[in-house]
Amino acid sequence: MTRGVADGSNWAKAPDFAGDPGRAREVHAQTVRDKETYLDSRLTPVECRACGTAVLVRKNSVKQTSVQWTSNPTATCPVFRDAGSSATRESCPRLQDSIEHAVLEGILPVPDQ
Repeated sequence: MTRGVADGSNWAKAPDFAGDPGRAREVHAQTVRDKETYLDSRLTPVECRACGTAVLVRKNSVKQTSVQWTSNPTATCPVFRDAGSSATRESCPRLQDSIEHAVLEGILPVPDQ
């Protein structure tokens, strides 16, 4: 455990289970499962029908979409390149259209549909 900042008491943001290796292994295994569930699973490759940029997409609901870029957007997407920085754009409307098309075609599953 780490020392408290203000009062010198023992506290930890999250326990490290240094004294319990079995529990540490269990926590690590659960972290790996959580990463797979929330970050890696159900990612479907979608290619922009306008420029060919490929991304990984997961629909968690009709309204929620996660997009994971597999390349630098400013290097592969003309809309991001023209903007000068991926930080100045939330998304590419052409890519959004391609994602919606993938949903309509049944390529990209939506859990609550």
